[in-house]
Amino acid sequence: MSIVAVKIKIMPDSPETDIIKTEKNVKAVLEKDGVKNPKFEVQPIAFGLKALIAMFGWPEEESLDGLEEKLKKIKEIGSVQVIDIRRAIG
Repeated sequence: MSIVAVKIKIMPDSPETDIIKTEKNVKAVLEKDGVKNPKFEVQPIAFGLKALIAMFGWPEEESLDGLEEKLKKIKEIGSVQVIDIRRAIG
């Protein structure tokens, strides 16, 4: 069973969205799907809008489609996009 390193860009639906609250909601969904110790960073986009970048390990054999759909259902999220996926060494 191989692990891939995944990086997902999560865009809030407005600049007024509380990015810390969004991070907590995303973390809860990730941990419910078995992700341990996800890392997050906030990336400024424009006009006060900030993207949340989530990084975590994921089993290579499992599809990310279901996880993306769960993240898109979070109320304050506008879009979810996988921006990088790489096989981890080990």
